[in-house]
Amino acid sequence: MANALVSIQILPKTPNGESVIPYVDRAIEVIAASGVPYLVGPLETTMEGELAELLDVVKRMNEAMIAIGAPSVLSQVKISYNPTNGASMDRLLAKYPRA
Repeated sequence: MANALVSIQILPKTPNGESVIPYVDRAIEVIAASGVPYLVGPLETTMEGELAELLDVVKRMNEAMIAIGAPSVLSQVKISYNPTNGASMDRLLAKYPRA
């Protein structure tokens, strides 16, 4: 059972003011490659898993931004940590219809 949800909005500074979309796409590739369950939203992406693993994914996302040319990165992160009862995107979203 997962013990955490981590939502991240990653905002890389681009070298010449170009679009951040290719950078955000790369950040989502890092999440996908990690194998953790995730849900992409319009303003942030939420991941589900063990807190230590999710924080490592956040670290790798930031490192990936630098590796593809961003001089700096601002990441806004929200954490829901519940080692006793677990954390679940499905549980939190169960009462809302899926579009």
